[in-house]
Amino acid sequence: MLLNMKDLLKTAYENQFAVGSYNVANSEFVRVVIEAAEEKKAPAIIQIHPNEIELLGDEFTAYVREICQRTSIPIAIHLDHGASVQDVMRAIRNGFTSVMIDASHASFEDNIAITKEVVQLAHAVDVSVEAELGTIGSNDNSSEGGADEILYTDPQDAKTFVEETGVDTLAVAIGTSHGQYKHAGKPALKLELLEEIYQQVAIPLVLHGGSDNKDEEISQTYLHGVSKINLSTDMKNAFFQEVRNFLTSNQGAYEPDVIMPGARSAAKEVVKKKMDLFNSTNHANLYYK
Repeated sequence: MLLNMKDLLKTAYENQFAVGSYNVANSEFVRVVIEAAEEKKAPAIIQIHPNEIELLGDEFTAYVREICQRTSIPIAIHLDHGASVQDVMRAIRNGFTSVMIDASHASFEDNIAITKEVVQLAHAVDVSVEAELGTIGSNDNSSEGGADEILYTDPQDAKTFVEETGVDTLAVAIGTSHGQYKHAGKPALKLELLEEIYQQVAIPLVLHGGSDNKDEEISQTYLHGVSKINLSTDMKNAFFQEVRNFLTSNQGAYEPDVIMPGARSAAKEVVKKKMDLFNSTNHANLYYK
């Protein structure tokens, strides 16, 4: 059941759970997300980064739309970190139901202007829009970008930004980073800051960098307005670690139907655990009214 993200997250926001948004790099990852969502009866978001679009090609979206329309589980197809109006328009033309415009590295005024333009274009064709205020950190080997230094979201700026742009969802910076934390100490999320933003902004919030954080902190975020949590690294690590293990033990293997099932299963177990953590398990029924 294909939805735009505004409709998907409205229910999550009102019922205090978060929908996982999973970066897919090929059809194997699409199957991981769909099968996990069906088994857990959980809504989900399939998101594709511009880097992944370049890898997969525009026609890949047609496959994603087809499989999303066939499942009874509520699903959205989302552009992750669109860097320009051109990125957004490409995604809309290809059938995405939601887009992100990330102008967070621009000035506050330019971020508002760029986001407002995207909102006007996307809303005209019933596509929802996510924007970002503040900066998400970046760890080693992440292709999703980010900043060397995290600039935390200011609650009053967030209020002004949402009112000026009419954006549907807002990604906030409260201490997460893209990629995997290599050091021993994982950063603590600023939950007090999140609560302040939640008090000022009456739309669903988004948490980027949802991998490799403390479960006890993640489980608090959807109580304070976070309705979408992005996940990429944990899922991909499980998949490719299983591929490496299999090929080490089976060096003559080359058929995908031998190599991929175990990797897909390992990634799916991670996604299912995240659905439990995000409290989205067994909430698909809320969309069938």
